[in-house]
Amino acid sequence: MTILVITWQTVTSKSRVNGQENQIYIGFEVSDVEHSRAYIDQLYSNDNQKCFQAVSELKFAVIGSVREKGSIIEQGIVVRLLQILQSQDMDILLKTEVVTVLNSLAKGLPEHASSLVQAGLLPVLWEQLETCVGAGGTNIYIQMILCCLRSVYRQGCAPPPPAWDHKLLSTLIQHGYHPPSNQECVANILAHSCKQTCEQQQQLVEAGGAELIACMLCSPVTRVQLPALHCLAAMCYNNERVSSIVSTKSYGGKAVPDLLVGLMARDRPRELQLAAATSLTFLHRAGALSADDPKIIFKTLQCLVRMCRRDRDVWERVEAANTLAYLTEVSTELQRTAAMTDHLILTMNDYLKDPVCGTNVTQPVCVSPISSRQYDNPSTWPELMLEAALRVYASLGANDEDIRQKVIKTEGLMNTMVTALSAASPPVQLAAVRCLHSLSRSVHTLRTTFQDHVVWRPLMTVLKTSSSEELVKVASSTLCNLLLEFSPAKEQILDQGAVEFLCGLTRRPHPGLRLNAVWALMNMAFQAEHRVKASILHHLGTDQIFRLLSDNDVHILMKTLGLLRNLLSTKAHIDHIMQCHGKEIMQAVILILEGEHPAEVKEQALCILANIADGDMAKSAIMSNEDVLKKLMNYMVIPNVKLQIAATFCISNLIWNVEDGSAERQNKLREMGVYKILQNLMATTDTGLFDKVKTALQQFH
Repeated sequence: MTILVITWQTVTSKSRVNGQENQIYIGFEVSDVEHSRAYIDQLYSNDNQKCFQAVSELKFAVIGSVREKGSIIEQGIVVRLLQILQSQDMDILLKTEVVTVLNSLAKGLPEHASSLVQAGLLPVLWEQLETCVGAGGTNIYIQMILCCLRSVYRQGCAPPPPAWDHKLLSTLIQHGYHPPSNQECVANILAHSCKQTCEQQQQLVEAGGAELIACMLCSPVTRVQLPALHCLAAMCYNNERVSSIVSTKSYGGKAVPDLLVGLMARDRPRELQLAAATSLTFLHRAGALSADDPKIIFKTLQCLVRMCRRDRDVWERVEAANTLAYLTEVSTELQRTAAMTDHLILTMNDYLKDPVCGTNVTQPVCVSPISSRQYDNPSTWPELMLEAALRVYASLGANDEDIRQKVIKTEGLMNTMVTALSAASPPVQLAAVRCLHSLSRSVHTLRTTFQDHVVWRPLMTVLKTSSSEELVKVASSTLCNLLLEFSPAKEQILDQGAVEFLCGLTRRPHPGLRLNAVWALMNMAFQAEHRVKASILHHLGTDQIFRLLSDNDVHILMKTLGLLRNLLSTKAHIDHIMQCHGKEIMQAVILILEGEHPAEVKEQALCILANIADGDMAKSAIMSNEDVLKKLMNYMVIPNVKLQIAATFCISNLIWNVEDGSAERQNKLREMGVYKILQNLMATTDTGLFDKVKTALQQFH
């Protein structure tokens, strides 16, 4: 008996009652469940013909129907389809039809593609691609396999090819040299599967990926060139070795960088221009092309600035600005050129004022897979443009004071930046803090604009509330500048509990956070009142100082020594601190002098001893320790001028003849042979050391 299912269909009436549309049930649809079930049952037949017919009906059922795709997956039919592919008894035409169905399923919702991956689709497809060799119908089968792989990877739910097997990658790359349909699939698979890890980038190059990309860049088909550019960008990102290899590859007599310049021509599709500029940007940042290379300073930079104009699509303006920020981030030359190009600073101000006004807001095209930004929601566009503009301003003002002053005078920028610091979006907050950090390098700005807008208050809020390590790292780096001695905000920041917070930050596992925290404390301690220094020592503790002095990061070690040096300044402060913590501080200094450290580290330790020697009572901590005195004598004769100067300066402070007890200290050091060493050092040709030695000798009676 045939079972019929009746489902009602609705249409919207054109008439209205009280202003509301009426829905009227006007008909029904009859579906033959037994018939539908029949062709599904035939899928499990061992008869090639019956199975082929069933797969064909299944294909027509799922094409264009998201609901039907989901139903088929839920019924577990994917497992049977994969069995057919793996069966040696099924012919190639049937397998081709099966892959067509799987491709259709993968083009549905992302969760559909994810279900296929979980069912084991990818290993089966890769196996079929590797073992399927032949001509004629086999070429169609290979093409459908590549199409299905492309559909899965485009959904973003697939991992890279299994272990990035060299043989598998080589096979895939070989298929990329075939007709444009295959090239497009291979380019998309590579573009969406390369995840910017050094290992994957290197494996892709070793399998011949760079040569294939060079070939694809010369394709007459945009659908091939665009994913090839995205793959190239992913390959080169932050990888010096791969970028140097890629930059030497060529096709048709042209090197890859020259091919990229050609793709930036104004008659090319805009998405191609932007993708080519991104690839050249990554090649430059990875060291393959210098900042003064015409392809970078005259072509890439100009292209990116041009794409920031108001007549461009939102996605284009955002991507161009973010790429431009990355291009100019470290090069003063590129920053100066960009700041003078096409009124860029004013263009970025348009991003802040009314970012979507005057902008083409058509449906965004596919952007690079390396971008995490989404453009399908217009409500987020102002936020995306704000983030991009702040990143550009941060890069432009990184090194040049004149550019900083032009940026800081941008109408409404400071108010926008302060507001952005309190934004709910971490990326916008990060961009605002980066911009603040860049501008905080200006002494004039610290004393004027930053004080007028009280930027330290939202910055402290970010530091105390954010869970993002990267955001806290940049914010703490900015705080270092706000805590400089000449910054008017220093006292206000101290009142907000900055000492306790920064001391806590030194205990964080991230080395960048520890470095910034110690650096900020060092700035805070410079010429500070005794209460501030006492607070730092109380909250930090000598145990934590020892841990910081044992840190593997030499920068953290140097800043910790700098902190100690600033704490031990001003005679009264030196005596009080040494009275309370003298034993621990001397142990810390000896630890450095006896350790395997660079000369600049030991110089800082000797300078700390020189500061201790400047105290009235603190001198005894050195004079009573004969081991330390012998170390000073050794460093006076070591073949390193900076260490000799630091050691001699310490001796000079110990024997200063206007201070109480100087005669006794001089006699002891004379007996140990210090006076003779000083006499021998008078033969030095270094003027700095000579002056220090002469001053020390003049102190002896």
